[in-house]
Amino acid sequence: KLLLVADEDRENAKDLSVGFSEYVGKIQSNLSIGADTTSAVGLIANSSLSNRGVQLIGGGFMLDQADARVLRVSLPEAYSHVIRSYRNGKDITQVSRNVEAIDLFGLEIEEVREKLPNVFQRIFDRVKPERAQNNRKSYRDNWWIHGEPRRELRRQLSGLRRYIATVETSKHRFFVMLDIDILPDNKLVCLALEDAYFLGLISSKVHVIWSLKTGSWLGVGNDSVYVKTRCFETFPFPDTKDDLKLRIGGLSEQLDAHRKRQQALHPTLTMTGMYNVLEKLRSGEALTAKEKIIHEQGLVSVLKQIHDDLDAAVFDAYGWAHDLSDEEILERLVALNHERAEEESRGLIRWLRPDFQNPDGRTQTGFENTDDGDEKPIKTPMPKVAKVAWPKTLPERIRIVRDALNNQQRPIGVEAMSKRFSSAPKVAVKEILDTLVEVGQARLTDDGSYAK
Repeated sequence: KLLLVADEDRENAKDLSVGFSEYVGKIQSNLSIGADTTSAVGLIANSSLSNRGVQLIGGGFMLDQADARVLRVSLPEAYSHVIRSYRNGKDITQVSRNVEAIDLFGLEIEEVREKLPNVFQRIFDRVKPERAQNNRKSYRDNWWIHGEPRRELRRQLSGLRRYIATVETSKHRFFVMLDIDILPDNKLVCLALEDAYFLGLISSKVHVIWSLKTGSWLGVGNDSVYVKTRCFETFPFPDTKDDLKLRIGGLSEQLDAHRKRQQALHPTLTMTGMYNVLEKLRSGEALTAKEKIIHEQGLVSVLKQIHDDLDAAVFDAYGWAHDLSDEEILERLVALNHERAEEESRGLIRWLRPDFQNPDGRTQTGFENTDDGDEKPIKTPMPKVAKVAWPKTLPERIRIVRDALNNQQRPIGVEAMSKRFSSAPKVAVKEILDTLVEVGQARLTDDGSYAK
């Protein structure tokens, strides 16, 4: 039995009456009953596309509009990109501050001093003193570069004109398109996908339910946390026909444009406000006077209709009925995740961005015809993983095993993990994996394998 607190009523100073909702079934490792989303594994098809934004580690990188204008005047045209619009979580959920940031990634400090003296003086005076006190050597030595510049994210976004972002911790789970010129903050989870079709899929009820179940919760308001390895990398995308792709893409373009247009018309209108009202419309609750203003400014009934149409189109993409319960959706997604993982083990990978994720064509996607006219998945061997030397010290051994597990897309056994390292005793590897499970940095699956 799983009991969840439904209500609390203090009858007097001493007695507290607590009401519970009762559920019966197998309790999963995340203390829930129903679809075992903890069994979902990371899919290769979704890999190398999600990342958090940059972490500045230095307030001096930030610029208000006036400072940005002054510095821009001094920039040679070839360096105009070093001042960029900057967005954090509150800029997305509330009212944008319209701030900018200095971004010197890829430049040596000598080049900055010679070519960008005004910028150099700004960061020398306002960033270097702060970084000099930092305990991390890389932050002190590379003080003109953001503390976490997200090299991999920059590689993922290269060549795109826009990308998808969501606030890591948010009351409502929604996704927006950001222009490629916008530098994302560490509190944004970024998806290197520019096709509106993908924005539509992850903005739908299907993905939002999945993300709320597979993610975590934080804070006084128990806000949802979007954990990219569990929410995005495990999510099984549908195999969608072209006509439905166009419809989903068109609806998501409408969704993104509608929200941005209404916010531009009403500068105090926030995404949180619009989705608070949308939630009330769906529940049938009466709106307050303030919420009625938000409803009119945001045209929230229009927003609701776009979301409803988008949900219906995504259900069609999966080939599912429109009236499935949340639990039925989760059960089907778990089953589809397992199906996709099994396909990938045979070499069939449904890359989301094949030109980027698989440029060398080392693995193929699709089907081939057999002699009797049937179709079968193309089977292509997966690329081999180079072995890592087994360190002499225990801390180093723990680190490399943990890193290998975090980079693993699906659960792995002791023997397979041991083969990742040169001369690694299986008993030592198992002991480290068991320790990681004990301290909450890994989990043990039902079949005895280990997962991040």
